Amino acid sequence: MLADFTSSSEQRPLSVDEVLELLRSRWQASYDLQLVTRRRRLYLQVMWAYLEQQSFPLGEADYRAHLAEVLEIVNRLGEATTVRDWLQSTRDKPRLGKALSLQLQGEGRLEEFLL
Repeated sequence: MLADFTSSSEQRPLSVDEVLELLRSRWQASYDLQLVTRRRRLYLQVMWAYLEQQSFPLGEADYRAHLAEVLEIVNRLGEATTVRDWLQSTRDKPRLGKALSLQLQGEGRLEEFLL
């Protein structure tokens, strides 16, 4: 019996470079991503601030490190496919004062990440 070693893009964890490409191709900006907890639920938010703004508080290296931290949690929750699909398909765009939010389900592992 042969093992199936095919790996679809849906099974891959999200990388910083992939997310930057998704953000830039979709909205022509490197928007900030944040994880937010509300009422024992975890949300990924695409904020309205972006790296290319003069007032953005992080340099590129710090921004990439921040994205890596956010994506580490997203990947550990098993939500890479959900986030990837959402970033490619959402009809909304971040606007000043309005972030985009995606509730993360976490495949039953959410308690590990909530305080």
